[in-house]
Amino acid sequence: MARGLDHVVHAVRDLDTAAELYRRLGFKVGARNRHPWGTHNHIVQLPGFFVELLTVAEADKLGNDGFSLLFGRFNQSFLAHQQGLSTLILESADATADAVAFQSSGIGASPPLKFEREGKRPDGSAVKVAFSLAFARDEKAPDAGFATCQQHFPENFWNPSFQQHPNSASGIAGVVLVAENPSDHHIFLSAFTGVRDLAATSNGITASTPRGDVRVMDPSAFRSYFGTAAPDISRGARIAALQFRVRDRGALVVALQAGGTEFAYQMERIVVGPEHAMGVTIAFE
Repeated sequence: MARGLDHVVHAVRDLDTAAELYRRLGFKVGARNRHPWGTHNHIVQLPGFFVELLTVAEADKLGNDGFSLLFGRFNQSFLAHQQGLSTLILESADATADAVAFQSSGIGASPPLKFEREGKRPDGSAVKVAFSLAFARDEKAPDAGFATCQQHFPENFWNPSFQQHPNSASGIAGVVLVAENPSDHHIFLSAFTGVRDLAATSNGITASTPRGDVRVMDPSAFRSYFGTAAPDISRGARIAALQFRVRDRGALVVALQAGGTEFAYQMERIVVGPEHAMGVTIAFE
């Protein structure tokens, strides 16, 4: 069964600056959260999808447990080389089944891992949120993390009031990776997304999921599509861009101008380049 986009990790060295960046982009940004293995985050929610702004704030708390190794230390290593999109997470109905499927496909990186934390409702009351994740690995993309996420109390996490943004963003349209040879990632992408029939062109491959596309482009195609430079892929494929849908282009422009955010028009897209978005190309469509 095909798995839709659930969230993506934007790893940064300064979490406060990242939160302010997304506010200047016209998003509503959630409160700061803390993980027991030392990472801190802010959440930017859209219907069924969120951006996790993340930093390794307390490295002394990193241990040798699964989340410390596959999430905390992975992002610590990522940040030693760059800032940007470190991990792509897809939705899961059953993380245990996903872990088994990943192992049988040769892309498994872990058994299912579960954690829970306290969340806050808009009125300040505490609620429990819990997740199980199954991690996968693309050997040709060592600087890109992959996992599926099963939410155990989704009613405590998703909140429509957090999904109303001044820039009128209404959903995720896609996530884009860059690779020297996109076809090298065809087998992995199909096994990870559960999409059997990937669309292939001379410029890349696309998995159309129930919530957004996952594309892999070569650097030339990426520059032509977004008008921005691709990230450094000398170490392997990278997660490079987010594509958001907006309801009102005028509201988006007003929000970006109010935030003093530099942007460019690229065909039918409004694009904020990685030099202005902490290593990420952000496109609004």
